[in-house]
Amino acid sequence: MGSKSFGNLLDLASGDLLAIPHTPRPLPRVMTVPGIISDGIGGADSDAFSSPCRERKIIVANFLPLNGKKDSETGRWKFSLDNDSPMLHLKDGFSPDTEVIYVGSLKTDVDVSEQDEVSQTLYEEFSCVPTFLPQDVHKKFYLGFCKQQLWPLFHYMLPMCPDHGERFDRSLWQAYVSANKIFADKVMGVINLEEDYIWIHDYHLMLLPTFLRRRFHRVKLGFFLHSPFPSSEIYRTLPVREELLRGLLNCDLIGFHTFDYARHFLSCCCRMLGLEYESKRGHIALDYLGRTVFLKILPIGIQMGRIESVLNLPATAEKLKEIQEKYQGKKVILGVDDMDIFKGLSLKILAFEHLLQQYPSLLGKIVLIQIVNPARGSGKDVQEAKKETYYTVDRINERYGSPGYEPVVLIDRPVPRFEKSAYYAMAECCIVNAVRDGMNLVPYKYTVCRQGTPEMDKSLGLSEDSPRTSTLVLSEFIGCSPSLSGAIRVNPWDIDAVADSMYSAITMSDFEKQLRHKKHYHYISTHDVAYWSRSFTQDLERACRDHYSKRCWGVGWGLGFRLIALSPNFRRLSIEQTVSAYRRSSKRAIFLDYDGTLVPETSIVKEPSADVISALKTLCSDPNNNVFIVSGRGKLSLSEWLVPCENLGIAAEHGYFTRWNKSSDWETSGFSDDLEWKKIVEPIMRLYTETTDGSNIEAKESALVWHHQDADPDFGSCQAKELLDHLETVLVNEPVVVHRGHQIVEVKPQGVSKGLVTEKVLSRMHEEGNAPDFVVCIGDDRSDEEMFESITSTLSAPSSSVSAEIFACTVGRKPSKAKYFLDEVSDVVKLLQGLANTSSSPKPRFPSHLRVSFESVV
Repeated sequence: MGSKSFGNLLDLASGDLLAIPHTPRPLPRVMTVPGIISDGIGGADSDAFSSPCRERKIIVANFLPLNGKKDSETGRWKFSLDNDSPMLHLKDGFSPDTEVIYVGSLKTDVDVSEQDEVSQTLYEEFSCVPTFLPQDVHKKFYLGFCKQQLWPLFHYMLPMCPDHGERFDRSLWQAYVSANKIFADKVMGVINLEEDYIWIHDYHLMLLPTFLRRRFHRVKLGFFLHSPFPSSEIYRTLPVREELLRGLLNCDLIGFHTFDYARHFLSCCCRMLGLEYESKRGHIALDYLGRTVFLKILPIGIQMGRIESVLNLPATAEKLKEIQEKYQGKKVILGVDDMDIFKGLSLKILAFEHLLQQYPSLLGKIVLIQIVNPARGSGKDVQEAKKETYYTVDRINERYGSPGYEPVVLIDRPVPRFEKSAYYAMAECCIVNAVRDGMNLVPYKYTVCRQGTPEMDKSLGLSEDSPRTSTLVLSEFIGCSPSLSGAIRVNPWDIDAVADSMYSAITMSDFEKQLRHKKHYHYISTHDVAYWSRSFTQDLERACRDHYSKRCWGVGWGLGFRLIALSPNFRRLSIEQTVSAYRRSSKRAIFLDYDGTLVPETSIVKEPSADVISALKTLCSDPNNNVFIVSGRGKLSLSEWLVPCENLGIAAEHGYFTRWNKSSDWETSGFSDDLEWKKIVEPIMRLYTETTDGSNIEAKESALVWHHQDADPDFGSCQAKELLDHLETVLVNEPVVVHRGHQIVEVKPQGVSKGLVTEKVLSRMHEEGNAPDFVVCIGDDRSDEEMFESITSTLSAPSSSVSAEIFACTVGRKPSKAKYFLDEVSDVVKLLQGLANTSSSPKPRFPSHLRVSFESVV
């Protein structure tokens, strides 16, 4: 059902708790949108806000790539670009003539009275659109829902008790909805629909695609998640799991750093929404209500030029000489991490302590320098992590230190880039021991700094061809680990193994260090942020190519909104039009599926209703009609339920058994009546049933079907694939077909399909001189697609002497080979009743010279 009647999605999603004023929008510029204009609910052609201009990219992130400061003397704001922000460097991957607009929040609060002036300045000077979230909303949104609930959950931390994370708080969720709505209003204020591509970043804005897609059905949307995506067992604990999942699915392209994250996302889509995915020419794609949602797996890179420019600073060379002199004769292991519970700081320091215990000869010769970046969040977990880190460092230094020697050097202060780069360039080994991290670019920066630059080499008195070395010890649970195959990978929880890996890193031969460094540097330099940005936008453009080739309908309330995209020729079947065509015709063929067409799929009672029986009885009593029920059900149940309809044709078990009317005998349609193959198939299916909890076997007279709809989705799908391969191997010489459908594996005789039934009936009518000039075919599932296709091909063949009006119709709005759709079973019953009433009513007769055709009248 459409959601047009509820114009403000925020009100519906979150109530009136947070009264956020709507962002004023400029007057839209009028244009004509090319392509097919949707007639669906939701006003898809609100898509008409645009004007021709050059290609633009709108980058939407939580924070703008700006630094802002208010001058204490003049009271005016001063802004500058934040060169450390990855968002700023995305444009390196765009063509030079691409206009880039940034939408996001400022890192500082701006008074309401100054916001208009600041907005104008930022847009004119930096192409930035600030969102200006109210302080209470921002606090609940960012520090509340994002940092206390989403961020821990995405890093596999569940709030099992009050001391370990915050429980779900509805008010924080409402703030998250409100913030995303404000972001959406800002994007709507600058969007040029025909030209713009919108690229949304990270978990702060997972609802933004829903707001934008609801307003503009053909908006070009990409999303990249910079954090991990947890396994379905973790994600499913979130009370608002479906809202966020559907938010991402309203995009055209979704990006992840690693296949693990994408795999977890796909598993959630499968388990919670019943979606299936496939690989289309190397691209992973989800079919979501007729739309194709693509997935992109590519880790982000770094901006090489930015790091190299810092290395070329005189201050960097001076700092490097200083720390080289300070730690002369010592091997330095470096760690650079944020202060939070997932970076594994205490585990890393404990592993270093174990290294000193295992190898006492290293005392005085090795140092762990740990640089701690400021925490991005706040809370008791950060304070506990900080307290534990300091306690462990003090204990180790007290036990293993000596005058002039500290085994662990903790630098817990803001460290300038030049100083951090100097530490990178000096350290013999870098260790990242996070227990869970989305990407982590520290190993990339370390490798580039170890490579150095010609200017830096000159400052240090090094030759350009001097060997470059670096060694990395990386946690298995960080996003960059799969990309850096020369690193020593560790389980951060295994302190002994981490200690051994650090020892291996510092005792490795120089030749091996050179080989590993060369491999890493080549990858990092060729997969920088420009490569990442360019690759993502190219895939986004590819994903949006078919936007104007389909009709779109918006359905669903509030945050459950979703878009259905279907063929432009696919439309609702008009009962009046069909009845009119029926009245004009002289010979008719009517084909009807049973389950999901005449009886609701979810109904416990499978017998047809009195209305269905009455309509069928009337239709098949008309001598000009051939009415057939074509079903996968068995012949006994169908013949019992439809016994009042004496002239009704029945094709049972997908056409293996066919009966032309109640008085005729059942015919078999297979190429062979030999069912001995069942003795081979049944034991195999029984074996898979015993090993797959929730599966079962359906035994038909002509077929055997293995169902796994109640099994674990992943395991059931895996078992179905194995069963399919197994059966195809053992039945290679048998006259059967092994077919895998939706949550089933079916074995049936060759030459059996619903399509062959319709072909057989139509051919027989043609041979008897009763070729139909009116055909209705209605079904609801995949097997009925064979009927739709067969009818079209049979009646369009050169041998067909009569031009027939064809009404192929599927039940439900979904991708189909049918030209028409009806929403529900009740609509099918209404149609049949309309046709039956026409058959039972006497036709008025007029002299031929008085007959007038209104067919061309609109």
